[in-house]
Amino acid sequence: MNQSSRSWTRLAAALALGLGLGLAPGSSALAQAEASPRPVAYRGTVLFDGTGSPVRPGMTLVVTGERISALQPDSAPLPPDTRVVDATGLYALPGLIDAHVHIATPPDAARARHHMKRWLYSGVTAVRGMADDLRSVAELARQARVREVPSPDIHYAALMAGPGFFRDPRTQAVSAGAVPGQTPWMQAIDQSTDIPLAVAMARGTGASGIKIYADLPVELVRAITEEAHRQGIPVWAHAMVYPTAPQQMIEAGPDVLSHACILAHQAQPAAQRPATYASRTPIERAPFLAGDHPVIQSLVEQISYRSLILDATVRVYVEQDARHAAGQAREPVCSGPMTAAITAQAWRAGVMIAAGTDGETADPDPWPALFEELELLQDQVGMSPAEVLVSATRINAAALGQSADMGTLEVGKLANFILTRQDPTTDVARLRSLTTVVKRGQAVHRADYGQP
Repeated sequence: MNQSSRSWTRLAAALALGLGLGLAPGSSALAQAEASPRPVAYRGTVLFDGTGSPVRPGMTLVVTGERISALQPDSAPLPPDTRVVDATGLYALPGLIDAHVHIATPPDAARARHHMKRWLYSGVTAVRGMADDLRSVAELARQARVREVPSPDIHYAALMAGPGFFRDPRTQAVSAGAVPGQTPWMQAIDQSTDIPLAVAMARGTGASGIKIYADLPVELVRAITEEAHRQGIPVWAHAMVYPTAPQQMIEAGPDVLSHACILAHQAQPAAQRPATYASRTPIERAPFLAGDHPVIQSLVEQISYRSLILDATVRVYVEQDARHAAGQAREPVCSGPMTAAITAQAWRAGVMIAAGTDGETADPDPWPALFEELELLQDQVGMSPAEVLVSATRINAAALGQSADMGTLEVGKLANFILTRQDPTTDVARLRSLTTVVKRGQAVHRADYGQP
């Protein structure tokens, strides 16, 4: 390791410690707000807590500081000096989470902050960043955490891939000023790599997980996964890591698999499967649209049995279909309908489906891509609205490794919740009736979105 890499690792480790503690030197506003918080009671809600309990009307959420201190009937007494917010008839749900975003490929802090603000004002209280330039992302995450900018909390991945992947132009964009593949946030891994050191360097960036991306043989996928788990960090991997096939990926034991559609590679003869990520040959659609596919059934039953999470990303393939139809892109590896069909088969097998987008709506759009992903899970995959909401909350919190703090409305968890005028448990499109977002106890109002 050269001197600059050692310096970055020491700096990143210090930054990671600061983010973990939630401290920002000189952030007096944050310190004052958390010194002696006054309880706030949101009274009169119809509560969907995301735990599987029935929806309950006439409920009060009491927030003290950043956390939920009580969930009680409206008739129950409140602590002294409680400020009461009239939320009569509003639906209260856990804050939404997007399990697959990119905010710094390439780095553009102003555009990232635009998306961050739109996410927050749309009810998204946390996101999982799936590999970017972590020099930029770490600073954005710090700004989000200490409320310098309106934003969800950002949990992000450091990436590992085979050396061949680092010919991809995107890796050059996120490694500017350094050698692609030789940075702690994006590491080229081969048989000579010191895997424990590589995992430690990734952790030193402040990453919440390690993303295994492409061009790695199964033995290295397994070695990274085992070492990451030994060091206490989750592994987030593509469902195929070319040439490592989906069956091998499942057996390697990552915590989350991304992109339901590429499970279909397992149904191809081994000699026809792509050997590298750069091979983007479309998969024949018809066998996966004609009913449950037996090879997919075997895979999804194993995923369910092992309690792995599937980050399906339906929307991104729908978007790619549209771009291809408009002559703006080549034919994608999978189609939107094919991805929806495989996701539906996984869901019917009991697989935990995470709601992730891997893309965004156009900047002028008032709502983020997550809303479209949720509607696809409801309308094309066939999940019930309540099940879709659980995917975007409880399951996504598990995908982030943050179940202890978020994903459901329970006493002691972060006060991350949304209020809507209409009932999203009957149609997720009704999330657009959002009125208020509370993140870490701090409220913002949808009506203020777009204001300076």
